[in-house]
Amino acid sequence: MALGTELALAFVIIGVLMLLAEAASPGAFIIVPATVLLVLGGVGLIYPDWLLTWWAPLAAVIVLVPMTLVTMKIYQNLAPPAPPETTVGTSLVGQMGVVVSDVHPHSLRGKVRIQHDTWSATSRTTMIPAGTRVVVTASEGVHVTVEEAPGEAAAGT
Repeated sequence: MALGTELALAFVIIGVLMLLAEAASPGAFIIVPATVLLVLGGVGLIYPDWLLTWWAPLAAVIVLVPMTLVTMKIYQNLAPPAPPETTVGTSLVGQMGVVVSDVHPHSLRGKVRIQHDTWSATSRTTMIPAGTRVVVTASEGVHVTVEEAPGEAAAGT
């Protein structure tokens, strides 16, 4: 067997192994070099002497560039960008919550549960007892400023 044929078979085998590795762990971006090796191996099986010329690296680059772009587009469609899964304080303004630990003015010892998270809380003017529904009026870092929700003050008196 000629060197070109052996090289072509090696490219095909390595390309297939790389495709199997990509299938086992998608997103590793192994598909691009695997495709290049398969194309070079396939052409090399038909024209074995061609692999040993300067045309082979040129063909690799010609296959590599569009394959990279196509692969990137496919992976972008498979997993489109999503909003962050963590909650940031500024997104809490206007949200309703329940006081878990008494909230005092100008003190961060109070705790408020908003959705599924507990935040350090303060109020601007009055103490808000535990169990009271509140609305977030401001946020800074990991603590929020709250006030009693509309209707809570009237219900409590």
